[in-house]
Amino acid sequence: MTTDNVPAAPPVSTGGAAPPGDAAKEQRRANRRSRRYQRDTKWSPYGFIAPFFVFFAAFGLFPLLYTGWSALHRVSLHNPNELEWVGFQNFTRLWEDEFFWNALGNTFTIGVISTVPQLLMALGIAHLLNYKLRGSMMFRVAMLTPYATSIAAATLVFAMLYGRDYGLINWALGLVGIDPVSWEAGSWSSQFAVSTIVIWRWTGYNALIYLAAMQAVPHDLYESAALDGASRWKQFIHVTIPSLRPTIIFTVVVSTIGATQLFGEPLLFAGSPAGGSQSQYQTLGLYMYQMGWFNFHLGRAAAIAWTMFMLLILIGLVYWAITRWVNRDTAGKEA
Repeated sequence: MTTDNVPAAPPVSTGGAAPPGDAAKEQRRANRRSRRYQRDTKWSPYGFIAPFFVFFAAFGLFPLLYTGWSALHRVSLHNPNELEWVGFQNFTRLWEDEFFWNALGNTFTIGVISTVPQLLMALGIAHLLNYKLRGSMMFRVAMLTPYATSIAAATLVFAMLYGRDYGLINWALGLVGIDPVSWEAGSWSSQFAVSTIVIWRWTGYNALIYLAAMQAVPHDLYESAALDGASRWKQFIHVTIPSLRPTIIFTVVVSTIGATQLFGEPLLFAGSPAGGSQSQYQTLGLYMYQMGWFNFHLGRAAAIAWTMFMLLILIGLVYWAITRWVNRDTAGKEA
């Protein structure tokens, strides 16, 4: 009996399901995609911030550590690859260096007479700009213009203004019967002149920071103070100032750090790192520059740089302690 005419059996329906081999492949692909997604979620943020750390390590951390290493050696600019170990001798010599203490005192004096008026003026300007004024945007842009101006250009202009024989300031003083002042020769006069450059350049910048903070103060506080009969001055003292306390501390810290690192203004005002004929306005930055690039003592210059760094850390700790004390005192009063 032959089976040639027997019809073939119909295919068995699987209900549309994929063969077992294809399902396993799809599951493996899904697992791989899940693992890739997990790795991407875990490591991508590190990749995004990696460029910052690479540049910081190359241009921030490495110079800092190398400067600290150089501060422990006797190094000459003529042959910077030859290092002679001296330990902390470069640091101990600073205690007996009168030029270092002179530069430290000048840095402190210039910092005080430039930072205090600067922040007070910035606070007053921001308070005026906080009210609705015609052309307020133009005033805000004008406040930021000095900050965008080159330090070199601004300092050279101020040097001409403070010129003894042909300066505009001495000419104005002569109109009221005051003899010409040798601004660069005197100690206080030269420091005042350098401070005015810093004040002119940074007042508008700090004013905009204060203005941004003032605009975040709730208007309900001013309305409540006005209903209680408080004038604008009392509103400024009892509402604005307490609300700006964190911002004021921030600007004080930043301005203090900038004053400690002051370099461009006194250098260009004198035209040399000596800071005047008797170093009457030589700052720590100028003294470090003179010691390293004019006296060729890179080890001692590195020690000065690290001393400045430690001073900045000390200043930061002091302001941190003040901030904690103020916040604790404020929280105690509110409680």
